[in-house]
Formats: sequence, structure tokens, C-alpha cells
Amino acid sequence: MGKLVVSLDGVVIKEVQITKDKTTLGRRPYNDIVIDNLAVSGEHAVLQMVGQDVFIEDLNSTNGTYINGKAVKKQLLAHNDTVEVGKYKIKFMVDDGTDYEKTMIMKPGAMSGGAGAGYTSTGRTSGFGGLASAAPAASGNVGPATIRVMNGAAAGREVVLTKVVTTVGKPGVQVASITKRPTGYVLAHVEGAARPTVNSTPLAGETVSLKNGDVIELAGTQMQFVQAA
Repeated sequence: MGKLVVSLDGVVIKEVQITKDKTTLGRRPYNDIVIDNLAVSGEHAVLQMVGQDVFIEDLNSTNGTYINGKAVKKQLLAHNDTVEVGKYKIKFMVDDGTDYEKTMIMKPGAMSGGAGAGYTSTGRTSGFGGLASAAPAASGNVGPATIRVMNGAAAGREVVLTKVVTTVGKPGVQVASITKRPTGYVLAHVEGAARPTVNSTPLAGETVSLKNGDVIELAGTQMQFVQAA
């Protein structure tokens, strides 16, 4: 379970455990995390739990929400990320120290070949081969897996799922996450009116377990989930 450590000018003001599916943050007293400062909007941001993942979404606040100095609309939080709201800094910490994957967004329009095309990881663009240096996922008996792009300019490229969470999709259109758990890999819907499909069937519940050979369709891109035996 994660927690938030709120500080101002280096002084810790409060710590909040994330225990609910939705945790609101803002200036108004009905928020779960109240920051009484004019730089903070009445309803500034919301934190959402999707399985074991925590996402933060800016609620069209006046001054914006920043993660590690970068303005965001919605993003998966990683252990030790610092959320900035006005002059306040909010550190996200995972109690067990699990190293969560930074958001990886597939941009089909940018996949025109070359080492720079491929996935964007928190603002840094890298090709599929550039992911080999990512930190290993949490230990467990689940074998390694990859996502293989099946259509478009990036057809044939692969992403190795080396972290606990990999988030793919197109911001503002359709985003999903693939999470490695002790029992296997699961797909979850994160953002977008349309839900991702697995083998042409729309995701119905919170998550769906993935098996070798499954075809995921997301934001017009088809990807095959491949897991070693």
C-alpha cells in the first residue's frame, strides 16, 4: 500500500495512507487531503487505485499538477515520485519499496522507424531495444513476457515487460496497464471511453488475466502478449 508525505519548505506537514479507490486533494474541506492555500484549487487532483497501481489526475486545476517538475494530466505514480501542488511537495512512497514502472505511452503516429521511435517513458523517448537496461521486476515465479506490435509502422517491434507495471496507450484517447503479479500478468483499463479488447472481447471487469498469445487492441494498435513457458 502507498502513502503520501506532504511537506512545505522541507517541513513535513502530514502523512496520508492511500486506502481508498479514490483519494481527492484540494483546498475545499471535503477533500480527503486538504491543503488550505490559494495556489491550490478547490478540487485540485484525484488519486485513483487501479489494482495495486496508483494514478494521479489533475482536475483542470488553475496552477496545474507537477510530478518531478513536469506538468501532468494523468500519470502512474512510481515509488519516490514527488508531486508538486503550488508550493507544496507530496512524496509518493510504496511501503514495500516496489519499483513501479514509469508511464510508458505508445505513440503510433511517431513510430516511423529509427532508434528514437517507439515508446515514451516519462518524457524520454526510446526505441524498443532501449528498454533492456530497465530495472528487473519484483521477484516471483512468473516467467518473462513481451508485447509485440502487430500493425502499423512499428509492426514487429517488441517491448520486454521488465517492470512491475507497464502502461501503454495514447493519452486522452485510451490507456491501459499491464501488471506483473505473483500469479501472472493482468491487463487493466486506465483511461478512455473505449475499453481495450483482448482477443476482440472488450475488457468487462477491473482486470483480465493475460495468457500467451493473447491479442490486445488499444488505440487502434494491436499487440500480442507473449510469455515464455
